[in-house]
Amino acid sequence: MISLAHAQTAGAADPTGGFMQLLPMILMFVVLWFLMIRPQMKKAKEHKALLAALAKGDEVVTQGGIVGKIAKVGDNYVTVEIAEGTEVVVQKPAIGLVLPKGTLKSL
Repeated sequence: MISLAHAQTAGAADPTGGFMQLLPMILMFVVLWFLMIRPQMKKAKEHKALLAALAKGDEVVTQGGIVGKIAKVGDNYVTVEIAEGTEVVVQKPAIGLVLPKGTLKSL
């Protein structure tokens, strides 16, 4: 029995074997990056630019679906006029979309 154990010694390790085992994981990470992470980062960057460009008089839609015109812009909050004499204060990140000028009149 001992002679069988000596006969089953491991051969020389293949130096590329370890890399070849990791290659599928690396490829999956690269695909994940291009299909999920990169577009999400691009979208976040565009939203940050949208928030930085907010100005008084812009017509916006909040993420909750409220449509109105910006009456006042602060550092962290925006005052949105949703009707004549009715204003709502929302956080800047809650602004989801800036509408083209004149859209509120057509609603």
